Amino acid sequence: MMPGIVASQMRPSIKPPDTPELLLQTELVELGDKLADGTIVTISAIPWMAIYRAIKENPNVIYEFSKYPRMFEEFLAAAYDKAGWDEVILTPRSNDGGRDVIAIKKGLCSIRILDQAKAYSPNHLVTHDDVRAMLGVLQIDSNSSKAIITTTSDFQPTISSNPELQRFMPYRLELRSGQDLWRWIDEIAKNQTK
Repeated sequence: MMPGIVASQMRPSIKPPDTPELLLQTELVELGDKLADGTIVTISAIPWMAIYRAIKENPNVIYEFSKYPRMFEEFLAAAYDKAGWDEVILTPRSNDGGRDVIAIKKGLCSIRILDQAKAYSPNHLVTHDDVRAMLGVLQIDSNSSKAIITTTSDFQPTISSNPELQRFMPYRLELRSGQDLWRWIDEIAKNQTK
């Protein structure tokens, strides 16, 4: 394996019977310089498009990420990179400070996004406590503009109507459900083919 490539140390060497082959790719993103917060994503590899196509063909493929949460983080980092963010940082596997991906737009009206990836099965919902914890992360990382929680699943039903949380949405906090994630990656993929 080439240096700088995210290794699949946590991925099995034998393919489970129900897991699409493409989720077992060993290289989803290439990494560049190391920073205090993590490592810069320099290139999004071809498997991102293959995963996108597989999800388009069968939306349930997105739930396979629940078996490979680090790959979901890599997939999100690659999505930000493909979407044209100036700098995308993939945080370490552990001690990540509650942030999995940091995406930065530089220049006038600079923005720094903290994204927390929740690779869940369909019935595993993101909780109120998860959302409150992300607001805490945003408060601690005071140089950030916004926090996003991206899940393959969904959020507990009363989260978006909770007044305590609602006052942060959409400008400081965004909740990206599996359906919202699909719309976002579909838009990114369509822009790649133009």
